[in-house]
Amino acid sequence: MPDAIKVLLADGHALVRVSVREILQASDAIQVVGEVEDGDETITETLDLLPDIVLLDLTMPRLPGLEAMRAIMSGWPKIKILLLNRVIRAQHIIEALQIGARGIALHDGLAEDLLPAIQCVSADGYWLGHERVESLVGALHNLVREQASPEQKTFGLTRREIAVTRCIVDGCSNREIATQFGLSEETVKRHLSNVFDKVGVSTRLELAMFAMSHHLVA
Repeated sequence: MPDAIKVLLADGHALVRVSVREILQASDAIQVVGEVEDGDETITETLDLLPDIVLLDLTMPRLPGLEAMRAIMSGWPKIKILLLNRVIRAQHIIEALQIGARGIALHDGLAEDLLPAIQCVSADGYWLGHERVESLVGALHNLVREQASPEQKTFGLTRREIAVTRCIVDGCSNREIATQFGLSEETVKRHLSNVFDKVGVSTRLELAMFAMSHHLVA
């Protein structure tokens, strides 16, 4: 029998903690190793208990969830973090994913979704809202399209570099981008290198999340 998934519950709302604890304790596959109610305690207990997963409230007192997450990821990046929140806000979720979160479970679906979300995250998957996400970039792109401001910034990118970035958000390979624009793959690589340098990222996933977070692509 596999070891139980060790979970630290970090939420500033007492009623939410009670509800979540009841859900988790009903499963033999989950072991609740700790429970905290503010951001400072979350950091201390996470690094002391080393849980497999931290269930993290974004709006905790003393230290916001995103700041607590930054501290945790810098100290022990292998720990997985699943956010608990009432709603999905594109800006917050993308920022959290950039820091290292594995997704978000919504309060209104915890009874049905929490255990599958924990199992998904434990298996290195992503969870967004009420379901496992097969294409993280695609799901975030749809979310941003629903919530985005019409304002678009360019960050010094050329029109071609923005077009290439849009293709990255859409999940295209270098070969597909080259075919679409009649370029060589080496030229596509140079465009991407320039884009990485201008916006300060180092991977395609980071670029896609940056582009969506800053409304670089529609």
